[in-house]
Amino acid sequence: MGNNREQRTQAGKPLYIETHIKASMERVWELSQNPQQHPRWDLRFSRIVPIAEDEQGQLRFRYEFRLPLHTIRGTGTSLGHRQRADGQASSVLKFTTSDPLSPIGPGAGYWRYIPTDHGVRFITGYNYVPGMSLVGKLLDTSVIRPALGWATALSFDRMRLWAESDVDPTVSRNRWFIDVGSRAAGALTGFGLLRRAQSIRHPLLATMGMAAIAMSLFAKPHDGVPQARRCLRRAPDALSARVPSALADLPAPDQVVSATGDQEDRT
Repeated sequence: MGNNREQRTQAGKPLYIETHIKASMERVWELSQNPQQHPRWDLRFSRIVPIAEDEQGQLRFRYEFRLPLHTIRGTGTSLGHRQRADGQASSVLKFTTSDPLSPIGPGAGYWRYIPTDHGVRFITGYNYVPGMSLVGKLLDTSVIRPALGWATALSFDRMRLWAESDVDPTVSRNRWFIDVGSRAAGALTGFGLLRRAQSIRHPLLATMGMAAIAMSLFAKPHDGVPQARRCLRRAPDALSARVPSALADLPAPDQVVSATGDQEDRT
């Protein structure tokens, strides 16, 4: 118990991401709970390998995150619930790694599935103790945690496109790269035109340069391009961010931290 309190103190502000998916509960559940499907859309995982599942449905697994020169490996436990009378479902998770290069240490989180008239509200909340010793602690608030929040949100939108429109996650990833690349090229072209216009005092070139930059920054992306900004990053109400009570009783692969501090849903 003392270790859990210490890790809650070391953890930072919990992450919250939510999207609305116009698909059935069965479709969303399958894409998010299947170990083969999950890493295809989730940027936080390269591979998930189930190890064992007990009679209560608690799953122990290994996970990997591949970097260009290194693969981060860890273990986790998870449990999914779909027995609520109101049709809601949830999944809880605890994870840890001994890799000194992992920016994420022990942590825990949940997924919540809330049916609506037009689909499913898909929600996650999670927290962790920063890894990489002092360097990780220094970078966590300003770099690592915002990057993880962005990656989670972008992943959620990739999954939404897959569930709603059957857009393969590889296709949506490539579309994102093309979109970012074209915007960068447009911005560079715009700055080039502005510099040229300044040197020869050409107002038309200056206007063209400003227009190119504005379009690169503010043009609406195609609906088929995943975007992190389509997801909510703050809970709209206290109930949405409430931690499922099953998380407290889930066995941890190692010492872990509560998903959102001491806030627990006991109802």
